[in-house]
Amino acid sequence: MMMKFDLYHYYERNQGPFKSLSALEIDEAEQILQKIRYNGDTFASKRSLDYIKIRKGLENKAREAFIAKGGNPKKMYPHYMTLGECGWIKEWYRDGKEVKISLAEFKEDNISFTYGDLFPTMRYQDGKEYREQVYTKEEIMKLIEKYGLPQEWNKEGTYGPERYIEVQIWSNEVINKYV
Repeated sequence: MMMKFDLYHYYERNQGPFKSLSALEIDEAEQILQKIRYNGDTFASKRSLDYIKIRKGLENKAREAFIAKGGNPKKMYPHYMTLGECGWIKEWYRDGKEVKISLAEFKEDNISFTYGDLFPTMRYQDGKEYREQVYTKEEIMKLIEKYGLPQEWNKEGTYGPERYIEVQIWSNEVINKYV
């Protein structure tokens, strides 16, 4: 039985939803990230100096893995959401807001999932079966049946880096309605 879920996107109010450093050339993204670091008052200000290059590499790896599973991404980089609510993410921002969209609005061949945030999931090496894996909707539902939602069993991050299921949206089709 397929569970019904909403997807959540968290963002800074004055920036608006679905803005992405990945949409920019590396030099421009680095300049923006440097300003964020200088201000030092949001979660993003703590990112490493090589963050953009690592991020773009991981996004490419996730995209290729999704294509190998039959995915049909329409973009080179994804928009990010969480599967289920994670209200604490709003604390990453000075004035955090959220957009909520039903999972049912998305075409299955335009969305992929990682059991945890893409960054640690694709890099963390601890032998868990969901490390370095990208999932289809059907596959992530089976994983949820097996392990549950990380935001329920790992609210504080005590048991590893997975604190939510991340959704990678590889199309602007639905997103454009919420921008």
